[in-house]
Amino acid sequence: MTAKSNQKTLTTKLAVTGMLTAIAVVLQYIEFSVPIVPSFLKLDFSDLPELIGTFVLGPLWAVIICLLKNLIHIPFGTSGGVGELSNFLLGATFSLVAGLIYQHNKTRKTALLACGLGALAMAAVSFPTNYFIVYPAYANMWFGGTTEPIVGMYKTILPASDTLVKSLLIFNVPFTLAKGIIVAVITMFVYKPLSNLIVRMNNSLSSRKKG
Repeated sequence: MTAKSNQKTLTTKLAVTGMLTAIAVVLQYIEFSVPIVPSFLKLDFSDLPELIGTFVLGPLWAVIICLLKNLIHIPFGTSGGVGELSNFLLGATFSLVAGLIYQHNKTRKTALLACGLGALAMAAVSFPTNYFIVYPAYANMWFGGTTEPIVGMYKTILPASDTLVKSLLIFNVPFTLAKGIIVAVITMFVYKPLSNLIVRMNNSLSSRKKG
């Protein structure tokens, strides 16, 4: 591959990364409460551009999109960066695992498998990150270092969730898995049209340079 071709590819990837990051930033502000989980667990689709990015550009670019999205969101958030850190760790895990699997065999069947395994990985990672990082940080920030008030919010929905471990396993892990599956399904519908658009962008950029 020539230096000119490499530059064209890099320019296209940077343009697409910027576009997907902008979309992810907007989607991060569109969030919904789910009645069967505590109100502070919000459903949003800001992982969607990252997952598309991992298939179109590669897993490293998807992680960059996830990082940029959360860095941009920090000044406007209310969690002191804790929520953004959690979002980055989970989103990066999702897109990285999916992208690493997909790049070895770029077929629709592999993409489906990659999405499923990526969602499972994200759900699995949600437990240790919430238990050791996110909830202790929130407890120190708002509740004097104790997680009891947080657990109490889970207990109002299900009394059996009387410890942080139970709360995370009963609510957070399934919630994160469901979110990953929803994002994966949407990605399967929009990936192909977007991929075709990027090919056209690449060809258009090449034509301009020749002109």
